[in-house]
Amino acid sequence: MAVVMIGRSALRGNASVRFLGTGRFFSHGPNVLLQESNAPQAAFFSPLQKVMLPPNSFQGKVAFITGGGTGIGKGMTTALSSLGATCVIASRKLDVLKGTAEEISSKTGNKVHAIQCDVRDPASVKNAVAELIQVAGHPNVVVNNAAGNFISPSERLSANAWKTITDIVLNGTAFVTLEIGKELIKAQKGAAFLCITTIYAESGSGFVVPSASAKAGVEALSKSLAAEWGKYGMRFNVIQPGPIKTKGAFSRLDPTGMFEKRMIERIPCGRLGTLEEIANLAAYLCSDYASWVNGAVIRLDGGEYVSMAGEFNNLREVTKEQWDVMEAMIRKTKGS
Repeated sequence: MAVVMIGRSALRGNASVRFLGTGRFFSHGPNVLLQESNAPQAAFFSPLQKVMLPPNSFQGKVAFITGGGTGIGKGMTTALSSLGATCVIASRKLDVLKGTAEEISSKTGNKVHAIQCDVRDPASVKNAVAELIQVAGHPNVVVNNAAGNFISPSERLSANAWKTITDIVLNGTAFVTLEIGKELIKAQKGAAFLCITTIYAESGSGFVVPSASAKAGVEALSKSLAAEWGKYGMRFNVIQPGPIKTKGAFSRLDPTGMFEKRMIERIPCGRLGTLEEIANLAAYLCSDYASWVNGAVIRLDGGEYVSMAGEFNNLREVTKEQWDVMEAMIRKTKGS
């Protein structure tokens, strides 16, 4: 399932924004692992690397991204920066943040700031938000992307293990959202908020119970504030990504590599997702083009969720010859 999405500590390679003719492209370095798919339908669903929105869609805007130094956060930061935003990225590892900030800024020509922040600690969040406002101004875009996860039988979970994940995912998202929201209300400024969750926030999932519980809470938080804080000019939306292959996520959630083939087999589009696809959707939801999108939870998974949800979907494994036999048997039951 989409468990591969939650670990964010991958992608420390060379990110780049390439300008080819009038098209704008962004790509990432060698630590995004190449996916191999033998599914013939994958040819119909080739991913595009081109940035979707027009140039300068975020010109003059400030974007704050937690977990922005690696993985999906880095991909979203790259896209927003390439579209003109002044980006501020935050996480605990300042050295990683600074490297990412310099890397993206050198390619896009737009300033990327790095701020150290432990989202689990309200004091750290408060200090980071104050620094954000000081160096870049009040944010127009807030992306809650910081997360953590690991697989484990639930009977092996300690109280500390539970707290570690829920503190990062649920409490961290709440601390960042509430702190920035209060500052925006005081300044009478609006913003677009986006949370990155996962498809099993909706369904639940064994073996990642702390993450599933916390992510479900994040979605409830976003929908609740979409209703309450629209009056302040704030929008709240959620992306539920399916599996995207990055080194850090797969090392923790598919350490043996045995689940990747199964994942691809159950995705109707026949492949895993890409960082660029997540980044394009994120950029749209945070842009003025989506100013009437509020309280939405959007699944981006190649059809994985519905593929697993349908009770009879495993019949796709039945061959034509087997269908011929079964159809003949079914016809014989007519009138009985």
